[in-house]
Amino acid sequence: MFVEVCIGVRVCLRQRRWCGGFVELNLRIGKELGVLGEEEASSSSSQHFYKFRSLMSCSSARLFNNLIIAQRIIISPSRTPSITSISSFSNQINSKRSWLSSRFSGTNRTPVLDSRSIRSMATQSKQSVYDFTVKDAKGQEVDLSKYRGKVLLIVNVASQCGFTNSNYPELTTLYQRYKDQGLEILGFPSNQFNGQEPGSNEEIQEFVCTRFKAEYPVFAKVDVNGKNAEPLYNFLKSTKGGLLGDSIKWNFTKFLVDREGKVVDRYAPTTAPLSIEKDIKKLLGVA
Repeated sequence: MFVEVCIGVRVCLRQRRWCGGFVELNLRIGKELGVLGEEEASSSSSQHFYKFRSLMSCSSARLFNNLIIAQRIIISPSRTPSITSISSFSNQINSKRSWLSSRFSGTNRTPVLDSRSIRSMATQSKQSVYDFTVKDAKGQEVDLSKYRGKVLLIVNVASQCGFTNSNYPELTTLYQRYKDQGLEILGFPSNQFNGQEPGSNEEIQEFVCTRFKAEYPVFAKVDVNGKNAEPLYNFLKSTKGGLLGDSIKWNFTKFLVDREGKVVDRYAPTTAPLSIEKDIKKLLGVA
């Protein structure tokens, strides 16, 4: 988002549209980034402008505020933005433009990254599922490289979902049929979808083992979407996006991983586990 703000500043300075153009352009950026709705983005109200600014990274907001102060721009929800004098600030603005140019272009640029960008870069540096570490139900770290050479079916599970009673038995069937040929099923409970996995890790373990006789590992509860999403799931989503975007849409979304740790397919929650048996057999190399 920091880059978008800088682009917005540069365009506004070139066009001499000042605050009005600055507001309009950044509202439009807010719409494109999905943080403002259609009505908000089309409105010139500063309250929507403030909403967009509040969603910027700290670095973006700091630059944004510095530019407003330097140009003596006054933004108030009750009146039209104004500026006291254009010519009196030309030197300040040119200085800002020069600073932006030297900061973000050429060999002297210094990238400014927030924590989300750093996490994203770390995830992008991973080459396979084997590069990740997750936590089991007891909070102990598990290095997924222990599954090297296995075919993996990774599923975000829930105990109170409409798909629970159909998916769990079929997952158990798949595991019993192909575990000796190299299949591993990894379950990740998540409470992000209508609160359908409210129990503790211990309660979840008891539920799946007692009711569905699950022999495959069910790990600690995680977020699969949002800023606190499990890094493994960020990797899975970035590798195989869905039809309506990369985010996980509901419980029991499935990812199939080959023996090299590469994600080869993604299946919607409505896809029954047994319906992908042929894909699993192909990766296992069994008739």
